[in-house]
Amino acid sequence: MSKNKDKKKKRLFKRRPREKKLNRSMAGNTLLFVIMFICGVFMALPLVMIINNALKPLDEIFQFPPKIFVRNPTLENFSDLFVLMNSSWVPFSRYILNTIIITGGGMVGHVLCASLAAYPLAKHDFPGKKILFNMVVLSMMFSWTVTQIPQYLIISWLHINNTYAALILPACSFGMGLYLMKQFMEQLPDSLMESARLDGASEWRVFWSIVMPNVKPAWLTLAIFQFQQMWGNTGSLFLRDEELKPLQYALQQITAGGTARAGAAAAVTFIIAAVPIIFFLICQSNVLETMTTSGMKD
Repeated sequence: MSKNKDKKKKRLFKRRPREKKLNRSMAGNTLLFVIMFICGVFMALPLVMIINNALKPLDEIFQFPPKIFVRNPTLENFSDLFVLMNSSWVPFSRYILNTIIITGGGMVGHVLCASLAAYPLAKHDFPGKKILFNMVVLSMMFSWTVTQIPQYLIISWLHINNTYAALILPACSFGMGLYLMKQFMEQLPDSLMESARLDGASEWRVFWSIVMPNVKPAWLTLAIFQFQQMWGNTGSLFLRDEELKPLQYALQQITAGGTARAGAAAAVTFIIAAVPIIFFLICQSNVLETMTTSGMKD
């Protein structure tokens, strides 16, 4: 009997496929590292130039050929920017408050609207579901300039022109966010929601306690994209009162001042680029993590 067991074990061992080992030479690894390093330096170069230009004095800013790294770093560009902003008749804090309201409202509203609309499209069946989703996909084919005039007419018809809502409401209806959230929610196993419903959970409870935590990387990624879009919005199309305009509008007016404001313009460029990067770094660990449902099956 023992001999027969040994023979069966040997047969099973022979049938097992051998694991393939990846053989990489030292030259191949070195070449791959060099290519990745060059690509990384090439992508980081614009950011390095923005930081150095913000610290350059005027003589280095107008130097030709331009130098990447600053030789005599100074903070005069930021002090000049502070003086210019304080000299305006609208306080600098007012521009910051407007930016926080517009950016925060547009980002949160877009994430909530996209998530609430994507949940029934991904996990429920109802008449006209495919037609609605096809309309969303079709809306992504048109650029913002095509819908600019109809959007302005709708906002004027709603009598919300020259208000914060004129910028926040259009941000909530961006089709890309709905499409992204629907694709992520479709990956969730239906067994998770069915078990919650059997325990007596309502649809709101299923959505907030099960669906949203499991698609956290999706809506954080969406929040980053929307934050970047809203941060760069000047509001010049819908806002007329200076007290309602965001920080981007004031900073653009400074950069349009010509060569005399080149130093302040360099500081403005640094601020415009730094805020979205800081927001991305805060959310980076959650955005890049693997979804918790990647190994689940029905």
